[in-house]
Amino acid sequence: MTALGPADAIAAASAHYLKGEPIDMSALAAELGVGRATLYRWVGSREQLLGTVLAEMTELTYRTAVNGVQGSGPDRMLTVLDRFMRAVVGAVPLKAFTEREPRLFVRLATMQGPIEERAIALLTAELEEQIEAGRLLVPLPTRTLAQAIVRICDSFMYAHYLGGSRPEIETALDVIELLLRSCSAATTGIGDQSGTRWE
Repeated sequence: MTALGPADAIAAASAHYLKGEPIDMSALAAELGVGRATLYRWVGSREQLLGTVLAEMTELTYRTAVNGVQGSGPDRMLTVLDRFMRAVVGAVPLKAFTEREPRLFVRLATMQGPIEERAIALLTAELEEQIEAGRLLVPLPTRTLAQAIVRICDSFMYAHYLGGSRPEIETALDVIELLLRSCSAATTGIGDQSGTRWE
C-alpha cells in the first residue's frame, strides 16, 4: 500500500469542500488515519490548507473557463475573465463556505497567498501566450499586469463581501478592458478602439 502524504490530505479536503462540507482538521486526520501533528506537518494550519484547496479550485475553474474560448488579444482575455468570474460567483461549494466563514474567505481570497499566486500565475501564462503570438502588446512586465488584473477582479467580484450589494463583474470587465486596450495603444502608439465595449 502506498504511503499517504500531503497530496492525499489536500485531495480529501477538496472532496469535502466540493460537497459543501466544513473542513475539520481532527476529522480529516482521522479520515486519513494519521495524527493531527502529521496532518499539520503535511499541510500547515487549517487556514493554510483552505488556501491551498481554494487555489486548486481557482485553477480548476480557470481551466474550465478557458476551455473552448475563441478569439485573441484583449477580446479573448475579457471572455476568459468574464466566464471565470461568473463561474466563481455562482459556485455552490464557495457559497456554502462563504455562508459559514465569510470573513475568512475574504482574507484568504484578497490577501497575498496561494489563491492570488495561483491566479496570477495562470493569468501571466495567458498574457505571455497572447504576447508571443503577437496578439497583445503591453508595456508592463506580464506578472505586474496579471497581478493588477487579479486584484481588479477580486475587488469587484467580491464587492458584496466588502460592503457592496452584489458582485460587480461588468464593472471589473470595463476596467480591465480599459487597461488592456490602453496598454496596447501605448505600446503601438495607435489609438484604435475598434471592437471596444466603450460607449
